Amino acid sequence: MAVDINCDMGESFGLWKMGDDEGIMPFITVANVACGFHASDPVHMRKTVALAKKHGVKVGAHPSLPDLQGFGRREMKMERGELAAILIYQVGALSGFLREAEMPLNHIKPHGVLYGMAARDEEIANAICDAAEVFQVPLFGMINTVQEKVYKARGIPFVAEFYVDLDYAGDGRLIITREHEAKDPATAAKRTLRAIEEGKVTTVDGNDVPVGSESVCVHSDTPGAVDVARAVFETIQPHLNRKAA
Repeated sequence: MAVDINCDMGESFGLWKMGDDEGIMPFITVANVACGFHASDPVHMRKTVALAKKHGVKVGAHPSLPDLQGFGRREMKMERGELAAILIYQVGALSGFLREAEMPLNHIKPHGVLYGMAARDEEIANAICDAAEVFQVPLFGMINTVQEKVYKARGIPFVAEFYVDLDYAGDGRLIITREHEAKDPATAAKRTLRAIEEGKVTTVDGNDVPVGSESVCVHSDTPGAVDVARAVFETIQPHLNRKAA
């Protein structure tokens, strides 16, 4: 199975800088570009698309709940139609910059707490599907969750994801934190290789749970993210999908 390395990018805003996109881009194959609701703005979106094209990196949309101040990591209650409209709005904005760069939209990956909410709430997952159907692209998510169940039931291609730099709870849930802790690059690379070859990860409780790993994610706002991305990139070379032309 060919595996992608994806990274959440373009998350700066105005003069505020988040992550080292230029440093990480050589070590990934897919960029999830922020669409303005948790981070980014039109200028940064355009720059990130151009940077991805330069490095042969595919681009997907990384839409969020409307939570710029909380970086999209605070839950909100929202009905399905409103959430779908918010997502279509964000992905549509990124699609304009992709059209300018003559690049296709590769996928949609919800950001932060929205991703976690979709893993357990069918209404949230269906709202995300409503947006994905408009753009006819795959959705990223986690196996053995409501995400996988709803996305597949709706006939939307599902890309199973593994997180390099986040911990997993004992029941297999992803632990989404407001701020990401630094991870040892060698350890991150080793657990990623195990996820790919064995389909397992060790949780914070010390037990093993199954994981999918069609695409592995490294966050750009994790301290030492470039070193983590480089270690993972070098370690999983035999499994790595080729970059776009």
